[in-house]
Amino acid sequence: MNVFGVDIGGSGIKGAPVDLERGDLAEERHKVLTPHPATPDAVADGVAEVVRHFDWSGPVGITFPGVVTDGVTRTAANVDKDWIDKDAAALLSERLKGAPVTLLNDADAAGIAEMTFGAGRGRTGTVIVLTLGTGIGSAVFTSGRLLPNTELGHLELHGRDAETHASTKAKEDEDLSWHHWARRVQKYLAHVEMLFSPELFILGGGVSRKADKFVPLIEGIRAEIVPAELKNNAGIVGAAMATQGDQHHQS
Repeated sequence: MNVFGVDIGGSGIKGAPVDLERGDLAEERHKVLTPHPATPDAVADGVAEVVRHFDWSGPVGITFPGVVTDGVTRTAANVDKDWIDKDAAALLSERLKGAPVTLLNDADAAGIAEMTFGAGRGRTGTVIVLTLGTGIGSAVFTSGRLLPNTELGHLELHGRDAETHASTKAKEDEDLSWHHWARRVQKYLAHVEMLFSPELFILGGGVSRKADKFVPLIEGIRAEIVPAELKNNAGIVGAAMATQGDQHHQS
C-alpha cells in the first residue's frame, strides 16, 4: 500500500509516495528548494508543489523541523518565526485541497522509519536517532517507543547551541575537515551519552551517505554508532508511516 510523505528541511522540501510494505520510496522523490524566508505560506506552496508533482490525492504525512503538538508548530529554529504557535496542519491541509494531514517533528519521523525498517529494527534498549543537517534533530526511543519532540540539538555545549557547533551546516560554513568535524560530533555524542546512556546512536541526515568518512574517527563513546540505513529518505518514510499510526495527532 502506498501513502505519501513530505519532509520539510532547512534547505529542501522533498516528498514521494512510500511503499509501507517495504519501507521505501515507491517512486523517485521530488525536491524543491526551501524558500527564504521560510514563511508558513511560502513553505506550504512548496509542499503543494511536491504533492502536485505526483498527482497525489489522499492523506499526506509531513515533517517539520521543530516541535509539533497536535498539528501546531511550537518552535522554529531553522525556519521563519511566523511558524511559532501556528496551526500548521490546518494550513497545509487547506493548501492540499482538504487532504488529511498528519504533521510531526522531522527527526521523530526519521526515527520511526529507522526503528521500523532500518538500523533500529529489533532494538529494545534506549536508542537515539540524530539527524545531522542544517541543525541537529533527535528522536529518543526506549523499548521501541518514541519520546516525541526531544530537541537535543539545542543542548548547550561550550556555551552555545550544540547544533551551531556540530551540525553538517557548521562543517560546511567553517570548512572543517572530516577529522576536525568528527571531533566536534564526538564531543556532542559524549554529552548526550552522559545524559541518556543509550545503547545505540543512529546518525542520519544527508551526511549519513558519507558515514565512512567520519564515524570511524569518533572515539571514546560507549554506545554503538551506526549510520541510518534509510539515509536521507528516512523522514519521507516516517512521515508516510505517521498517516497510519495513532501515536501522532491527525488533523
